[in-house]
Amino acid sequence: MTTPGVVAIGTSWGGLSALGRILSSLPGDFRSPIIVVQHRSKDSDNLLAKLLQDISDLKIHEAEDKDTLLPSHVYVAPADYHLLVDAGEVSLTVDAPFRYSRPSIDVAFESVARSFGSAAIGVVLTGANDDGARGLARIIALGGQGIVEDPKTAEMPVMPEAAKRASPSAEVLPLQDIPARLVRMVNAPGQMKRKAG
Repeated sequence: MTTPGVVAIGTSWGGLSALGRILSSLPGDFRSPIIVVQHRSKDSDNLLAKLLQDISDLKIHEAEDKDTLLPSHVYVAPADYHLLVDAGEVSLTVDAPFRYSRPSIDVAFESVARSFGSAAIGVVLTGANDDGARGLARIIALGGQGIVEDPKTAEMPVMPEAAKRASPSAEVLPLQDIPARLVRMVNAPGQMKRKAG
């Protein structure tokens, strides 16, 4: 028995624009669930998911505890919660911030790596710190694939530069090329499946 893999996207400074470019370019029948971790203030509302839904054919919503991961759905980490995945479900926690961030990209990516192994794809976009670098390296170490936005197209290059250094084998792509690459990766024969635990 197999279950869908997952695409995990992490971003910070400049993330709304970058996420908009990617999610608006993916087809409504995208074959994988997508997890989005965007740094934002702890008192921000769920406007991020609403803004992204306005420009995308995917089903975008703020993640809730115990959500089942479904293809063509996008799960946005709520403000001030870590988002983890396990056994095909979302888990939200209020554990201490990791390296000053909650939600933390590293925390989410590491849970994705553990749960999905070679069926995981991690994507690191624009941002002003190094969150996501360790998590992306973990995804790749456990057999998954990594994409890093080319720092030249990033509004803030610090985060993708850190991810490049931590994961030299990750693909580095201009922002505009990432959606088509994700479609090819997810649709490749034998890709994006994992054995049920």
